[in-house]
Amino acid sequence: MTGYRGRFAPSPTGPLHFGSLVAAVGSALDARSQGGEWLLRMEDVDTPRNVPGAADDILRTLAAFGFEWDGPVLWQSRRRDAYAAALEHLCQAGWAYACACSRKEIADSATRPAVDGGLAYPGTCRNGLPPGRAARAWRLRVTDEETAFTDRVQGRQTQRLERDVGDFVLRRADGLFAYQLAVVVDDAWQGVTDIVRGADLLDSTPRQIGLQRCLGYPQPRYAHLPVAANAAGEKLSKQTRAPVLDRNRAAAELVRALHFLGQRAPVELALSRPAEVWDWARQHWDFTALPRQRSIALANFP
Repeated sequence: MTGYRGRFAPSPTGPLHFGSLVAAVGSALDARSQGGEWLLRMEDVDTPRNVPGAADDILRTLAAFGFEWDGPVLWQSRRRDAYAAALEHLCQAGWAYACACSRKEIADSATRPAVDGGLAYPGTCRNGLPPGRAARAWRLRVTDEETAFTDRVQGRQTQRLERDVGDFVLRRADGLFAYQLAVVVDDAWQGVTDIVRGADLLDSTPRQIGLQRCLGYPQPRYAHLPVAANAAGEKLSKQTRAPVLDRNRAAAELVRALHFLGQRAPVELALSRPAEVWDWARQHWDFTALPRQRSIALANFP
């Protein structure tokens, strides 16, 4: 065992699609190629977005495609006490503060866009709540220092959180914990050493690194794979009507995912069983062959 511990963390907002499969295949094979563990986490902390039955459907699909994970599935919805403890630690250390701003107020006062397409928080409540206002959310107090890391696929990445994002939300106005806090706490608790996921999450990585530093957590290595896009250049998702994975075509879809990731899997494997595809993939996985780009349009993909 090398000490490598990776994970795949789908959200039960709908069934898996080809883009999900690409991320799962890449993370699983990177872990197995290094003699490591591969964990499965259900990121269901955003409960209003969860679709009834979607989590069970995801588990059945992964099993039908021949995925094998180590240990039990971790459910974020059962980890709220851990997130609350982390937030309390950040508050005690002066890193987190209460915010009374509504979305409309932020939209009216923000002066610059954030890297993720939203608006950079202008820092209205940084020095305390305005008179007569109550806390709606809790935010992390970021700095303007450069946050840099070298992604194993996308290369060197830099961001200044104060300029490019602003103080970001840790606990939302509806009382739910934000993705950024939950994922950082869970990665540290599970001992995740390597995170292999889609490049759509590349711009949020500096926020997670900033949180790791504030909480005293080790920083994992990152590798962001190109995401699969439709003909319009949009990432495959429920919102863009991405087709659901067909369990009856598991071997063929696995081979297609391998080709998407630059692996030269024999086309005849598409007619075999998933176990045979995995046998080939584990023996021939070549990390250096991964495409070094953020997205690949399936319209241009054979």
